[in-house]
Amino acid sequence: MVDFLAENNLCGQAILRIVSCGNAIIAELLRLSEFIPGVFRLKDKADQQKYGDIIYDFSYFKGPETCEGKLEAKPELLDLDEEFRENNIEILTRFYLAFQSVHKYIVDLNRYLDDLNEGIYIQQTLETILLNEDGKQLLCEALYLYGVMLLVIDQKIEGEVRERMLVSYYRYSAARSSADSNLDDICKLLRSTGYSSQPGAKRPPNYPESYFSRVPISETYISMVIGRLRSDDIYNQVSAYPLPEHRSTALATQAAMLYVILYFDPSILHTQQAKMREIVDKYFPDNWVISIYMGITVNLAEAWEPYKAAKTALNYTLDLSNVKEQASRNAAVTERVHAQVQQFLKEGCLREELVLDNIPKLLNCLRDCNVAIRWLMLHTADTTCDPNNKRLRQIKDQILTDSRYNSRILFQLLLDTAQFEFILKEMFKQMLSEKQVKWENYKKEGSERMTELADVFSGVKPLTRVEKNENLQAWFREISKQIMSLNYDDSTAAGRKTVQLIQALEEVQEFHQLENNLQVCQFLADTRKFLHQMIRTINIKEEVLITMQIVGDLSYAWQLIDSFTSIMQDSIRVSPSMVTKLRATFLKLASALDLPLLRINQANSPDLLSVSQYYSGELVSYVRKVLQIIPESMFTSLLKIIKLQTHDIIEVPTRLDKDKLRDYAQLGPRYEVDPKQLLEDGIRKELVKRVALALHRGLIFNPRAKPSELMPKLKEMAATMDGFHRSFEYIQDYVNIYGLKIWQEEVSRIINYNVEQECNNFLRTKIQDWQSIYQSTHIPIPKFTPVDESVTFIGRLCREILRITDPKITCYIDQMNTWYDIKTHQEVTSSRLFSEIQDTLGTFGLNGLDRLLCFMIVKELQNFLSMFQKNILRDRAVQDTLKALMSAVSPLKGIIANSNKVYSAAIAKTQKIWTAYLDSIMKVGQMQILRRQITNELNYSCRFDSKHLAAALENLNKAILADIEAHYQNPSLPYPKEDNTLLYEITAYLEAAGIHNPLNKIYITTKRLPYFPTVNFLFLISQFPKLQYNRNLGVVCKRPADQIDWLPLVLGLLTLLKQFHSRYTEQFLALIGQFIRSTMEQCTSQKIPEMPADVVGALMFLEDYVRYTKLPRKVVEAHVPSFIFDEFRTVL
Repeated sequence: MVDFLAENNLCGQAILRIVSCGNAIIAELLRLSEFIPGVFRLKDKADQQKYGDIIYDFSYFKGPETCEGKLEAKPELLDLDEEFRENNIEILTRFYLAFQSVHKYIVDLNRYLDDLNEGIYIQQTLETILLNEDGKQLLCEALYLYGVMLLVIDQKIEGEVRERMLVSYYRYSAARSSADSNLDDICKLLRSTGYSSQPGAKRPPNYPESYFSRVPISETYISMVIGRLRSDDIYNQVSAYPLPEHRSTALATQAAMLYVILYFDPSILHTQQAKMREIVDKYFPDNWVISIYMGITVNLAEAWEPYKAAKTALNYTLDLSNVKEQASRNAAVTERVHAQVQQFLKEGCLREELVLDNIPKLLNCLRDCNVAIRWLMLHTADTTCDPNNKRLRQIKDQILTDSRYNSRILFQLLLDTAQFEFILKEMFKQMLSEKQVKWENYKKEGSERMTELADVFSGVKPLTRVEKNENLQAWFREISKQIMSLNYDDSTAAGRKTVQLIQALEEVQEFHQLENNLQVCQFLADTRKFLHQMIRTINIKEEVLITMQIVGDLSYAWQLIDSFTSIMQDSIRVSPSMVTKLRATFLKLASALDLPLLRINQANSPDLLSVSQYYSGELVSYVRKVLQIIPESMFTSLLKIIKLQTHDIIEVPTRLDKDKLRDYAQLGPRYEVDPKQLLEDGIRKELVKRVALALHRGLIFNPRAKPSELMPKLKEMAATMDGFHRSFEYIQDYVNIYGLKIWQEEVSRIINYNVEQECNNFLRTKIQDWQSIYQSTHIPIPKFTPVDESVTFIGRLCREILRITDPKITCYIDQMNTWYDIKTHQEVTSSRLFSEIQDTLGTFGLNGLDRLLCFMIVKELQNFLSMFQKNILRDRAVQDTLKALMSAVSPLKGIIANSNKVYSAAIAKTQKIWTAYLDSIMKVGQMQILRRQITNELNYSCRFDSKHLAAALENLNKAILADIEAHYQNPSLPYPKEDNTLLYEITAYLEAAGIHNPLNKIYITTKRLPYFPTVNFLFLISQFPKLQYNRNLGVVCKRPADQIDWLPLVLGLLTLLKQFHSRYTEQFLALIGQFIRSTMEQCTSQKIPEMPADVVGALMFLEDYVRYTKLPRKVVEAHVPSFIFDEFRTVL
């Protein structure tokens, strides 16, 4: 008969694929359970208030129209719903696909069973498959994995959360419209069961059997699978555990399968006492806490409480006398085997001969160790005992008392056993690899010894006092031939023959009185020794390694091991060499990966990589967690170094007189770190944790403080960061790491991540943690609860800078790069602020601040556009005024008669809109000033610290711009293609090096806006009466109460115009030109000798406009005659 798992056996391959898929689905569910978006839990009040109206459970399906109607009635809810969809559709789709695959799994299994019944697989029926060893394993596993999936879903993804996610997916995806969608079936299968994994939560009635029966499965199949599991040892595990007291451990995998599958036929649990008694006697006579899959544990005393037959059958096991007996027996075994293992682990004890002579003894010791560890770990775990259940508490207390349980002793036994196993496995692997070579060597040596003896008895070779003996000569030659004829491949016959040869050599020594000659005796003894070694070597079988693998299984502790983390870390802190023993324990734990991967591998499934990555990733995370104690200890030392380096040790000057060297050495206070090879990732993780916390705590500002806390806190923060940096530099040689590289990479990651999180506030589609290129699972950047409207420290810093430089309360003097208080005329801050930020947060910090300001400018410009729509385009009176003004001023080249009256009338009618307008424009201008300062600081430090980079970037930029200009003059010349990322990438470099002009940046895309140049012109001239020209300071506001600052006003208008087509700017400048000419004309006709203040203001605006846009003067001289400019300069 064809092998059931052969590639050409369709029946075997089909069920293997189903089982392989089952293991992959469970891994995906476990992986996804860590990424449930918090909002679906609706745990806190804020989430309930914000998202309560757009996240529904299955009650939605009772009246979807009503729910959608409520949403459509409120535009802000619709907008929130759309934003929520954009942010969550990707993760919802992933969850939905996982849920769908669970449903597809059971549908595929049912289809396979139907195909079997209908005879589609020739010569195969359910009965014949269950007679085949692989077949019965796979059929049992298929049903068991479905049960595990359902339990995992209910345990890891709460029912309410599942319902909300499914409804959200239904609302947001195209699934609702596609006819072939099986969303209804998935919802029926996964609707909430009422179960909660929270401690102390009550178990719903008929749970989980009612949940398991949601999709009907063939009763014959269920009963036949249960029958097989009750009667057979389907995995042939008993051979690895020959002792009767180890039987329940041998059958543990099968017991877990039976536990899950019994829920598909709850009548057995409820009423069939005989069957339950048989099951308990075979699988649970001495244990009641089991691991069902990858460390998910269940206490049968609790799980079988509602089932009469199961509870009655288990009562014999849970009888306190039996509990006491099992606990005492395991305690005694633990004590005995621990002493044995420690003896074996002594240096030089596990030699090859000893191992080969004592294989059964060593394996028995391993079995005893692993069985005792398993029993004690499972039955004493806190997670398997509900503290509110009196009976469970009583049983657990009894175990702890009778087993004299001590977690440290158990952990030590686990460590020693893992180490013992590891050494034995490595020895066996090596012996197996060298087996044939060694066997052939021993054979050759033995045969040569016999040939030499034959030569001795020939009388040719001189050996003292050995007479010639032709019979012995011929006999030894024959023995030599016999040894050479031994065949490695036929190990049984070779073994038998070797034993006969050893006997023959012993007899020849006695019968021929060869004892008298010591040298001959030695030859014979050597040959016998080689023959013995050959028998030992031929007995090295792979079965021993397989048995060790089976016996050493630690998958049941996949989750329980976490309870030993603190013990492991304490051990490492006390003795760092403990890491080598822990390595063996982690390798032992890694054997748990075999269970889910075996079938996936057999099926050659593409899921192998993702499943193995998930479980090995989980294991690696755990190892990292344990070993994190090393960098933690190191950073404790670092803090002392920081204290010394920032407070006690003076910085050594660059140049130093020889005689003063001793003073600077400060030999007393220097601190030594014990040189250790530390884990770089652990160091990074600890560094990130500490620096992120320092930045979070150090940059919290009190807005009421006078003067602002900004500069003192930045100085303090700079000292802290410098302390970290210097001490990191100090220890890098001790621990052999690139300190500066790690420092820069991690600090930049922290700052960029915080900037990204802060910018999320301005984005509709947020960047989630799992999408962020800066966040990492192994070296996570901590998140802190926001202390104000900002999410992170970078937001607080930015808002504090904006607060203290607010143009309503400060006046910015460009020549001084300084802000002054508008009332007290005291300096508020200056460009030194940005040097301080550079010292504190480095280039990344300034860059991040710049990015955040860009987002804020975009937001402000968007607010401006909506305000423009509302206040101007939807206001009939304002529109009429603008229309009248436009007809009065056209043509723009002309001069308006009675201009003063025309302009005043228009300003008076539009007065109410200018406050909000001014507010918006000054905010943009203020942020542009800050961006210019940041650019300046970045450019200065780049030229100073990296002059070659600065020069290279400038030249590359000029070269690219020259090429682009050449292309526009002659389109046949090359231009970067659409898919070429050069322009995008070079921009990032240029911005980081401060080689750009923020005023030239396009922040938003805009549509045509009617009257836009006119409105801006009216706005500008409406502000002139509040301003005056000061010979020393330039244009300043007349009264502090007016709350207006000139430069933010100019740069705000300039930025706003830059967002629109250049013809708007052209028209705007023409209107100002006309205003200047008309007003001057009126002054001349009225014989007023002085230039009016409004004209001075307008001309100052044009001067500043040309200066900041770096445009040629002819742009403004096209609208204002140059003689007016000449006269204006005499006024200045």
